[in-house]
Amino acid sequence: MASNEDIFKKVVSHAKEFGFVFPSSEIYDGLSATYDYAQNGVELKNNIKKYWWTAMVQMNENIVGLDAAIFMHPKTWKASGHVDAFNDPLIDNKDSKKRYRADVLVEDHIAKIEGKINKDITKAKKRFGDAFKEEEFRNTNPNVLRRVGEIEKIEAQLKAVQVNEDLEGFKSLIEELGIVCSVSGSKNWTEVRQFNLMFGTEMGSVAGDASTIYLRPETAQGIFVNYLNVQKTGRMKIPFGIAQIGKAFRNEIVARQFIFRMREFEQMEMQFFVKPGTQKKWYEHWKEARIKWHKALNLGSDNYRFHDHLKMAHYADAATDIEFNFPIGFKELEGVHSRTDFDLSKHEEFSGKKLRYFDNEDNESYVPYVVETSIGLDRMFLAVLSSSFNEEKLEDGSERVVLNIPPALAPTKAAVLPLVKKDGLPEKAREVMKTLQYDHICAYEEKDSIGKRYRRQDAIGTPYCITVDHQTLDDNTVTIRERDTMSQERVAIDQLPRIIGEKVSMKNLFIEPVVSV
Repeated sequence: MASNEDIFKKVVSHAKEFGFVFPSSEIYDGLSATYDYAQNGVELKNNIKKYWWTAMVQMNENIVGLDAAIFMHPKTWKASGHVDAFNDPLIDNKDSKKRYRADVLVEDHIAKIEGKINKDITKAKKRFGDAFKEEEFRNTNPNVLRRVGEIEKIEAQLKAVQVNEDLEGFKSLIEELGIVCSVSGSKNWTEVRQFNLMFGTEMGSVAGDASTIYLRPETAQGIFVNYLNVQKTGRMKIPFGIAQIGKAFRNEIVARQFIFRMREFEQMEMQFFVKPGTQKKWYEHWKEARIKWHKALNLGSDNYRFHDHLKMAHYADAATDIEFNFPIGFKELEGVHSRTDFDLSKHEEFSGKKLRYFDNEDNESYVPYVVETSIGLDRMFLAVLSSSFNEEKLEDGSERVVLNIPPALAPTKAAVLPLVKKDGLPEKAREVMKTLQYDHICAYEEKDSIGKRYRRQDAIGTPYCITVDHQTLDDNTVTIRERDTMSQERVAIDQLPRIIGEKVSMKNLFIEPVVSV
């Protein structure tokens, strides 16, 4: 059985070989931690955006969209705290010269202990079979209890050094845990230092007149500075939300793990403005709504978990991450945060403009509180890609690589394949193609055997293949092959648009309704 590390390598290789993700500027040997989305990748990415936008904006009357500029007035980042406090704690290994995030080193150490717990559970499952009760095992097994206690102790220490910004304590914790460099294997560490993550540049054609501005490190501030514009022009009543999909930039020193952590990335964020005192209710609401959205994709309910923040950001009174079980372990996929009135109050202070809301029902004016949901689009892409990747051994002894991507998200919805390149079959296949192209991204292929073409479409996740054969010329029927089961059925050509449309519709992801507000 392949290890998670091997699976991750295969996913990365597959992403390039089949046109999902390319290293950026590859002909110049690439640029560290930057990637380009290829022909299939851009379609998958756009479909994920559509799924999010449908759930967030289209299905909620009181949530609207925004597309704010990447460049913003420099005071924006002073007000938000990014200029003074947007830092990562970094530590270097003196022997390898490799740099790490100190908190990630400790979190990876915790993940290794969790891995030992999971290994014990897997062994017990094999030993006891159907009689095995995991919850009871977790609560009674001495090794598991000891390791859980160890994790809780480390998490408490990590929280303490983070909350107190105790850089010396951070280094001491790393040394106490015996954490070694993955390259040199040594424990020869430097001191822990803070490093600001914002990319700075200059605006203006003359150096003397230039003003330092920043590439935005998050999309949220574009929403906050437009809060009043949207509220007034849209005649929005609290509670209401503003959603945005856009690029953000962070000068990650420890960018790594393919597209999981990059310097240029895309966020899907929604800021929900609420009356002070109601934020806890809405925080719980959006936790439930967001986990339902994820689980509707059927990537495996066990692959998700909530992880409350050990150290909350200075603006939050509640914060949790929805973590996903990537091949690299459980990692943050989405954050749900109760941001209080920090952002709007700070922008009031620094801009001198009132950003209050007058509540006609209660006849009072106040600065709204905010509950945020923020998901990394690139991480969502990786979650879908990695969980969909499967190597299957078939009944006839052959093997195939298939991407079991949810049909609504698949880059190509249907492939039209003439059985042979003669006898009028290609011409008929082109006619079939035209009936579907108006509504869906479709592929046409006539090279190689039908079996090889099926395998290529399996590898890019195409849910349906439509084969045009000699019978088609007689009765206007075609064969639809389903990707996951490889089952086939004969259908009339004039029924194809309806059949394919129903099978790949985004509506299928909303059969269990997304929580609306």
